[in-house]
Amino acid sequence: MKFGRKVAAEHLVVYLKRDEVSPQARFGFLVAKTVGGAVQRNLVKRRMRSVARDTLKDLPGGTQVVVRALPGAAQITWNKLREELLTALKTAESKKTRS
Repeated sequence: MKFGRKVAAEHLVVYLKRDEVSPQARFGFLVAKTVGGAVQRNLVKRRMRSVARDTLKDLPGGTQVVVRALPGAAQITWNKLREELLTALKTAESKKTRS
């Protein structure tokens, strides 16, 4: 998360890094207790995994994505979360890399 690209949305922060050594794209999720109780955190993780499954085939190999959920992510609809995540990914892919 230290290197690569960082894009913040209203309820998410997306970190994206390219790694040419890895043959496939990978996703990771961070959902802290500030998002809510265990039920709400698991709901957010399930929703983000669903979006990631659809998106994974479109990402080039070696792409590493970490998605951090912010407080309030459990209260928004699935479509709003999906829209925020996809928009943040597109923005991160188009940004220049920080060193």
